[in-house]
Amino acid sequence: MTSPTAAPPGAGTIDFTIPAELQELLGRIRAYIEEDVLPAEQEIADPADVLGSWHVVERLRDRARELGIFTPHLPEAWGGLGVGVLGMALISQECGVSGLASLGLNAMAPDEGNMHTLLIAGRPDQLETYLRPLAEGKVRSCFAMTEPDVASSDPTNLETTAVRDGDEWVINGTKWCITGAEGAAFAIVVAKTGVDPAAGHRNYSLILVPTDTPGWEVVRHPQFMGSHSPGGHPVIELRDVRVPLDNLLGEEGAGFKIAQQRLAGGRLAHAMRWIGVSQRALDLVSTRLMERKAFGKELARHQAMQFAVADSAIDLYASRLMVLHCAWKVEHGLPHRQEVAMVKTFVSEAFGRIADRAVQAFGAAGITYDLPIARIYEDARAARIYDGASEVHRMVIARECFKLALQGESTKAATGDLV
Repeated sequence: MTSPTAAPPGAGTIDFTIPAELQELLGRIRAYIEEDVLPAEQEIADPADVLGSWHVVERLRDRARELGIFTPHLPEAWGGLGVGVLGMALISQECGVSGLASLGLNAMAPDEGNMHTLLIAGRPDQLETYLRPLAEGKVRSCFAMTEPDVASSDPTNLETTAVRDGDEWVINGTKWCITGAEGAAFAIVVAKTGVDPAAGHRNYSLILVPTDTPGWEVVRHPQFMGSHSPGGHPVIELRDVRVPLDNLLGEEGAGFKIAQQRLAGGRLAHAMRWIGVSQRALDLVSTRLMERKAFGKELARHQAMQFAVADSAIDLYASRLMVLHCAWKVEHGLPHRQEVAMVKTFVSEAFGRIADRAVQAFGAAGITYDLPIARIYEDARAARIYDGASEVHRMVIARECFKLALQGESTKAATGDLV
């Protein structure tokens, strides 16, 4: 897709044509998913234990390398394809139909986000030590921010501390819901390095912690609803974890500034994956309703079912347009915080509506695990919580509207500022 790229905002024309080179890449990725990824799902007996079938992932990665589609999000210098935010949004949509797709491309959360974070803030030596093996698919990583004892939607609540002791950081705290932590080679840990109450989020920094460091321990695997990433979402205890001061990622006190740069692309990728799986749900529903009969005619001929399908189609259309416009703004360096918040809120909730309609359309079959519908429904409910709860994003969105109103301006700039 292109947009007013040839002229300043407001002076160009809108063009939703996908560039030929990206269209060709998307075609290869679609074929890879259809011919390699979807059949591989049948080889994994327990979808919650991908690590137990890691040989399947390795085979998919080898195939992705053969096809020239491995790590599309990374610059070419790091073995990637140099696909920008907009291109990755479209790729993530294709990957949404199966969790194995992102794994096969080495573009899954949290590793994709960690690769971007390292590129944003890492020193050359840190890039070689941490990014290189991650980019090559030799290791996995995690991002350790959320904590069980505080409302982590307000990041200034985080209690994990990193205290200087000579030439080392000494880290203490508890993290939980840390995706991919079991078996990860390293973590990017969000820790409190400052003590000035007036500094707020500037008290927090990012620190690279190899997971074989003494004091790092995976202590429990809570049972979370929905699909599961390799390495689960466990509870981590950090007890006097010592790492060199050089393991600071970026500047001290810049933890949340760096994280916000990471989160824009990550939230868009999540949203496009949700669109991909929502499309899969709607495809399944549409086929189902044409095959099944009730009260003398196909379910597809009942108006109630037609309305459900139509509403899901509308949700998908709106979701795609929001994500693509926001991705275009990110890629062109335009202000995008408001749009990212709206995308995260709307698409996660649209995903929930589409999944709910799918369960209803499938009836009893929709609440069994014989079909993917039930797991899609569980995944949809979780989407409104991680990467920022809907309520927090709504607070951000409303705040911008009020800010403009206080200045005597229209709130139009806070609603996408399209024209």
